[in-house]
Amino acid sequence: MPIGGLLLIDMGFYGFEWFDTLTEQGKYVLTRQKGKVRYRVVRVLSSSYHYKDEIIQMGLNHTDPCRHPMRLISVLWGQTWYHYLTNVLEPQLLSAQQVCELYRRRWKIEDAFLLTKRLLGLSYLWVCGANGVQMQLYATWIFYAVLNDLCADVAVALQQPLERISLEMVFRSLYFFHRALLQNPQLQLIPWLVEHQRSMGLVKAVRQRHRRTAAMSLDIWASALT
Repeated sequence: MPIGGLLLIDMGFYGFEWFDTLTEQGKYVLTRQKGKVRYRVVRVLSSSYHYKDEIIQMGLNHTDPCRHPMRLISVLWGQTWYHYLTNVLEPQLLSAQQVCELYRRRWKIEDAFLLTKRLLGLSYLWVCGANGVQMQLYATWIFYAVLNDLCADVAVALQQPLERISLEMVFRSLYFFHRALLQNPQLQLIPWLVEHQRSMGLVKAVRQRHRRTAAMSLDIWASALT
């Protein structure tokens, strides 16, 4: 990982010595905070009814405590407090809101597993040989990466956030583009997708739960922006 890079990890990789090593190397980490870890608050950066942003010192009763201070961001979402830990101590470099949004995006890997298995057929292996299995895995993930790049181009062309573009519908629309291309070899993929985005359903609908989530996020971070 490059100096200044940020690594999003699961709590299974939690460790004081590792956090200290990354800090000393000028590298950053973001994870969930464990509930039973003892710490003391060194400084409160900001707080409101919905969130707290604090610099802490961890491992008070530990034989090998965390040598470098860490930053704890606590957010009240609904009735539950969520706690995030990072060694990015400057809010100007990484705000509390960005911490929460980044960790939420970590779960995109689960969406990737679901789509490659269900949509791209990786649930079943074509052959039993190791070489054949590797070929299928590499080919599927390379195609998934290309498909994501295609979705990014569609998002730019439609002036929509990438999250609003349906990867599944972009994939399914390739069949119809191929049929159209047989009749008109001059067609270009992105302009064709933009032209037919409504009939192809490329832009996800904004559902009621999405509106509620956006409203809750606005309530939480409104005080942080003032």
